[in-house]
Amino acid sequence: MGASNINLDGTETTVIKAIGIGGSEVDGPTLFARCKGLDVNDFLDTLKGLIDVGFVDADSSSFYSLDATESLTFKVNPGYEKELREALDPSPVEKKSKRVRRE
Repeated sequence: MGASNINLDGTETTVIKAIGIGGSEVDGPTLFARCKGLDVNDFLDTLKGLIDVGFVDADSSSFYSLDATESLTFKVNPGYEKELREALDPSPVEKKSKRVRRE
């Protein structure tokens, strides 16, 4: 596979970075505290969207308030770690030269 086909908007990037890529789990209050500048509704909508798509794993996907996230833990889905890492930090991939040296 080539470059990542995942496109994240600003709030999704903020939430993914706040969770951290690498297998660590974060509880709801800590995650919200790390997402500085996000409104509660934006935070909850973005988090639900990331869970629905499968990028984030959670104990439960049915939460409707910030209080409901207190007992939940969140982590990045290990199956998407590489693609999300590339989406967060897209480094240009050098194309291999098609020139061949002939002797």
